[in-house]
Amino acid sequence: MMAGHGEDDIAGGGLVRHIPVMLDEVLAALEPAAGQTIIDGTFGAGGYTSAILAAGADVIAIDRDPDAIETGRSLEAESGGRLRLVHGRFSELDTAAEELVDGVVLDIGVSSMQLDEAERGFSFRSDGPLDMRMAQTGPTAADVVNTFKTNDLTRILGILGEERHASRVARMIEKRRSVRPFERTSDLASAIEGVLGRNPKDKINPATRSFQGLRIFVNDELGELARALFAAERALKPGGRLVVVTFHSLEDRIVKKFITDRSSQATGSRHLPALEERVATFTKAGGIVAASDAEAERNPRARSAKLRAAIRTDAPARAENPSLFGLPSLPLVASAGER
Repeated sequence: MMAGHGEDDIAGGGLVRHIPVMLDEVLAALEPAAGQTIIDGTFGAGGYTSAILAAGADVIAIDRDPDAIETGRSLEAESGGRLRLVHGRFSELDTAAEELVDGVVLDIGVSSMQLDEAERGFSFRSDGPLDMRMAQTGPTAADVVNTFKTNDLTRILGILGEERHASRVARMIEKRRSVRPFERTSDLASAIEGVLGRNPKDKINPATRSFQGLRIFVNDELGELARALFAAERALKPGGRLVVVTFHSLEDRIVKKFITDRSSQATGSRHLPALEERVATFTKAGGIVAASDAEAERNPRARSAKLRAAIRTDAPARAENPSLFGLPSLPLVASAGER
């Protein structure tokens, strides 16, 4: 099941105070220390960054949300030059540092700050514009909902949201938008609940998966993650540590495939000649780690969190190979509004 980030409490947009997920486990896997430089590719509210600074390491923190960068300026000013904030995508994290770094940490998905602000349009519990853009630029979720073909909407909601009734939701959207376009989060959520219904015993709002699918699509979250992993391979020095916290199966599968591929020297079928000689660029650092029951109880966002880590070898970074992730074929978000 994919309704990560705390199930309905988070994916639907409940107000949750920002608490960095699996902080102790992240620090144990990252091992920050004085003299090191760590890239925090998902700065958010600065939870990981603050802890890494407290451990003595310098931090280059990246976020594509300009609000997150602006909010972090005070922490940057107080750091004595040990923190540098970068407004940009974490898929380009290897360009943020002037030399190879000791660690890269990524906390994938939407931040509680974005969910808490109704005007950002991530939530359906507090009515707001149907936006969902992390970077606050480009096509919105409303553009996608109001212009994409029914088959494309079905794939987006079914694959990225893992909504079993995606085709029903997509057909409803096409019919309703011909009368009145969707502009507000509460409007879309109500329409989805109207077509799917809701059992009073269900903890998850019927709109949760559709909203999640739209958000992942609008922000190209899976593509960004895949590119960020390749960037981390280029950015890390030998012995450098990669630590990634994911919140649902699609994200975790990408990280698992990357670490498995990069820690393997296999060259393909033993019945065929090797097409290339491959040297492992990472070694696995333990297995998958889940949040403790105690943390999941006090922080709903941690319920579905998983951590994977790997250590960089001294082998040169391999060429990017996006096909290893098996990412779904979907329409381009940039085409929203052009149909």
